[in-house]
Amino acid sequence: MRLIDWKIRLMAIAGVLAVGMGLSTPAWCQTIMDEWAGVKAPPPPELKSVTIDPKVTALLVLDPVRQGCNVERRPRCLASIPKIQALLGQARAKKMTVIFTHYTGTAAGDILKEVAPSAGEAVLGGTTGDKFIRTDLENMLKDKGIKTVVLVGAAAEGAVLLTGSAAAMRGIDVIVPVDGVSSSHIYAEQYTAWHLKNAPTVGQRVTLTRTDLVAY
Repeated sequence: MRLIDWKIRLMAIAGVLAVGMGLSTPAWCQTIMDEWAGVKAPPPPELKSVTIDPKVTALLVLDPVRQGCNVERRPRCLASIPKIQALLGQARAKKMTVIFTHYTGTAAGDILKEVAPSAGEAVLGGTTGDKFIRTDLENMLKDKGIKTVVLVGAAAEGAVLLTGSAAAMRGIDVIVPVDGVSSSHIYAEQYTAWHLKNAPTVGQRVTLTRTDLVAY
């Protein structure tokens, strides 16, 4: 009999004995749902200073629309708008590529006026969480010779996580100023930051920073 079969049998026997003897289920028989309340958050990823080359970098402003970025749904999104606004001003001054998105069911006019597109800036509408899906984003970046994207916006666990991961998997470097990223739940922001820095392949291309640590 193969070694793996013996291991499976031993695990099953141990589990049965534990139940029969009134013992708690062995840790290796539990699921994350059983251990959820006891999980301790890992140390926060390091925030690093970054220097951006405007010629090969694009700022992606993801879904800061009034339907989601408001006091009722995402007050943390509203708090992030001044940070995004400042970053947007710097990007425009450096003549960087700036691309906006809004999700299905919203319009370009729903983007908050503080961070609304200027004339000539691209807007991708009707998008999913991953902004590469059903859009021309990949070709737009390739045509402009973009090697790095800076991601800010709402729905950390949606647009930022999925688009950032998709960009990294395409060989694009990703910069995420965490003070320009928000969600309706603070845990989602925490999880997104951890995932972007620890996911295989993705983490190697992601740099977490703050807007005041961005230079040109």
